[in-house]
Amino acid sequence: MADHNELGELGEQLAAEYLFAKGYLILERNYYFQKAEVDIIAEYKGELICVEVKTRNSDFFGDPQEFVTAGKVKLLVKAMDAYITENDIELDCRFDIIAVLKNKNTENITHYENAFYHF
Repeated sequence: MADHNELGELGEQLAAEYLFAKGYLILERNYYFQKAEVDIIAEYKGELICVEVKTRNSDFFGDPQEFVTAGKVKLLVKAMDAYITENDIELDCRFDIIAVLKNKNTENITHYENAFYHF
Protein backbone atom coordinates (compact mmCIF):
# COMPACT_ATOMS: atom_id res chain seq x y z
CA MET A 1 0.00 0.00 0.00
CA ALA A 2 1.27 3.47 -0.85
CA ASP A 3 2.50 5.63 2.02
CA HIS A 4 -0.17 8.28 1.38
CA ASN A 5 -2.90 5.63 1.62
CA GLU A 6 -1.50 4.38 4.92
CA LEU A 7 -1.32 7.94 6.23
CA GLY A 8 -4.93 8.53 5.17
CA GLU A 9 -6.11 5.37 6.92
CA LEU A 10 -4.19 6.32 10.05
CA GLY A 11 -5.77 9.79 9.97
CA GLU A 12 -9.25 8.30 9.67
CA GLN A 13 -8.57 5.96 12.58
CA LEU A 14 -7.29 8.84 14.74
CA ALA A 15 -10.35 10.91 13.78
CA ALA A 16 -12.75 8.08 14.66
CA GLU A 17 -11.05 7.58 18.03
CA TYR A 18 -11.19 11.33 18.68
CA LEU A 19 -14.92 11.47 17.90
CA PHE A 20 -15.67 8.36 19.96
CA ALA A 21 -13.84 9.88 22.94
CA LYS A 22 -16.02 13.01 22.57
CA GLY A 23 -19.21 10.91 22.76
CA TYR A 24 -20.00 10.52 19.05
CA LEU A 25 -21.60 7.26 17.94
CA ILE A 26 -19.79 6.05 14.83
CA LEU A 27 -22.40 4.65 12.42
CA GLU A 28 -20.31 4.06 9.29
CA ARG A 29 -16.77 4.36 8.06
CA ASN A 30 -15.89 4.64 4.39
CA TYR A 31 -19.46 4.80 3.09
CA TYR A 32 -19.51 4.80 -0.71
CA PHE A 33 -22.17 6.20 -3.01
CA GLN A 34 -21.36 6.40 -6.71
CA LYS A 35 -18.12 8.43 -6.93
CA ALA A 36 -18.27 9.70 -3.35
CA GLU A 37 -16.76 8.32 -0.19
CA VAL A 38 -17.79 9.59 3.23
CA ASP A 39 -14.96 8.94 5.66
CA ILE A 40 -17.07 8.85 8.83
CA ILE A 41 -20.80 9.04 9.51
CA ALA A 42 -21.67 9.56 13.14
CA GLU A 43 -24.54 10.59 15.37
CA TYR A 44 -24.11 13.17 18.09
CA LYS A 45 -26.75 14.87 20.21
CA GLY A 46 -29.57 13.95 17.87
CA GLU A 47 -27.80 15.10 14.73
CA LEU A 48 -26.28 13.12 11.87
CA ILE A 49 -22.65 14.10 11.26
CA CYS A 50 -20.78 13.65 7.99
CA VAL A 51 -17.03 13.85 8.59
CA GLU A 52 -14.43 14.43 5.90
CA VAL A 53 -10.98 13.59 7.22
CA LYS A 54 -7.96 15.28 5.67
CA THR A 55 -4.57 13.99 6.75
CA ARG A 56 -1.19 15.43 5.90
CA ASN A 57 2.32 14.87 7.22
CA SER A 58 3.21 18.54 6.74
CA ASP A 59 1.44 21.87 6.46
CA PHE A 60 4.06 23.15 4.00
CA PHE A 61 1.51 23.33 1.15
CA GLY A 62 -1.37 24.42 3.40
CA ASP A 63 -3.52 23.19 6.23
CA PRO A 64 -5.25 19.84 5.60
CA GLN A 65 -8.78 21.29 5.66
CA GLU A 66 -7.90 23.61 2.77
CA PHE A 67 -7.87 20.59 0.45
CA VAL A 68 -11.64 20.01 0.64
CA THR A 69 -12.75 21.21 -2.78
CA ALA A 70 -16.15 22.44 -3.94
CA GLY A 71 -16.42 19.26 -6.02
CA LYS A 72 -15.80 17.13 -2.94
CA VAL A 73 -18.45 19.05 -1.01
CA LYS A 74 -20.97 18.40 -3.80
CA LEU A 75 -20.19 14.66 -3.77
CA LEU A 76 -20.47 14.46 0.02
CA VAL A 77 -23.85 16.19 0.03
CA LYS A 78 -25.11 13.78 -2.63
CA ALA A 79 -23.78 10.76 -0.74
CA MET A 80 -25.31 11.88 2.55
CA ASP A 81 -28.65 12.48 0.86
CA ALA A 82 -28.50 8.87 -0.38
CA TYR A 83 -27.47 7.57 3.06
CA ILE A 84 -30.33 9.41 4.75
CA THR A 85 -32.81 8.06 2.20
CA GLU A 86 -31.47 4.48 2.31
CA ASN A 87 -31.64 4.38 6.10
CA ASP A 88 -34.87 6.38 6.51
CA ILE A 89 -33.16 8.85 8.85
CA GLU A 90 -35.04 11.90 10.06
CA LEU A 91 -32.22 13.82 11.71
CA ASP A 92 -30.64 17.11 10.73
CA CYS A 93 -27.29 16.59 9.05
CA ARG A 94 -24.10 18.52 9.71
CA PHE A 95 -20.88 18.41 7.71
CA ASP A 96 -17.59 18.52 9.62
CA ILE A 97 -13.94 18.38 8.66
CA ILE A 98 -11.29 16.80 10.82
CA ALA A 99 -7.78 17.90 9.89
CA VAL A 100 -5.01 15.57 11.00
CA LEU A 101 -1.39 16.64 10.89
CA LYS A 102 0.69 13.53 11.63
CA ASN A 103 4.38 12.85 11.29
CA LYS A 104 7.08 11.43 13.53
CA ASN A 105 7.26 14.68 15.53
CA THR A 106 3.67 15.91 15.45
CA GLU A 107 0.15 14.60 15.97
CA ASN A 108 -2.43 17.35 15.80
CA ILE A 109 -6.19 16.87 15.33
CA THR A 110 -8.43 19.85 14.63
CA HIS A 111 -12.21 19.45 14.40
CA TYR A 112 -14.14 21.97 12.30
CA GLU A 113 -17.84 21.60 13.06
CA ASN A 114 -20.44 22.62 10.47
CA ALA A 115 -17.57 23.27 8.11
CA PHE A 116 -19.30 23.83 4.81
CA TYR A 117 -22.95 22.94 4.54
CA HIS A 118 -25.94 22.37 6.75
CA PHE A 119 -29.42 21.13 5.83
